[in-house]
Parts: sequence; structure tokens; C-alpha cells
Amino acid sequence: MSVIAEIIDTLEYKVEKLFEKSKGLENNNQELRLQLAKAAQIIQKQSEEMEALKKQYDTLKIANSLLGSDNNKRETKLKINSLIREIDYCIAQLSD
Repeated sequence: MSVIAEIIDTLEYKVEKLFEKSKGLENNNQELRLQLAKAAQIIQKQSEEMEALKKQYDTLKIANSLLGSDNNKRETKLKINSLIREIDYCIAQLSD
């Protein structure tokens, strides 16, 4: 009987340790999920900031071209033509 009791005690001890390890892993997993969510939010915010900065850069390039810089004249002309087409389209829509 003592051998069986000893085996049961050992088994109970191992099950308890496995349960504790499982709880620890669940807590670790939860922490990692929170870190992942925070990282995703940071990435989203940085992507939005990057897009805003790209738009500002394009606007500055066009403004620089309009002020007399020869570097981006072609892009500026294309942008102006695009804006004129959009305005013409809007006028046509309003005329209907």
C-alpha cells in the first residue's frame, strides 16, 4: 500500500506542478497578447503619421516648384492639369 500511496503522492505533485506551469504560461500568453496589441497600435499610428508626412512633402514639392524651382516642374504641371480636370468634371456635374 505504501508504494501505491507514494505513486499517488508523486502523481499529485506532478499534476500540481503542471497546473502551476499552465497558469504561468497562460499569464505569459496574456501579457504577450497585450504587448502585441500595443505594438499594433503603435504601428498604425506611425503609418498614419508617415502618410501625413508624405502628403506634406508632396505639397512642399509643388509649392517649391511654383516658387521657381526647376526640380519638380513636370510633377507640378501634371498635378495642376489633374486639378483642372477635376474642376472641369465638377463643373460638368453641376451643369447637369
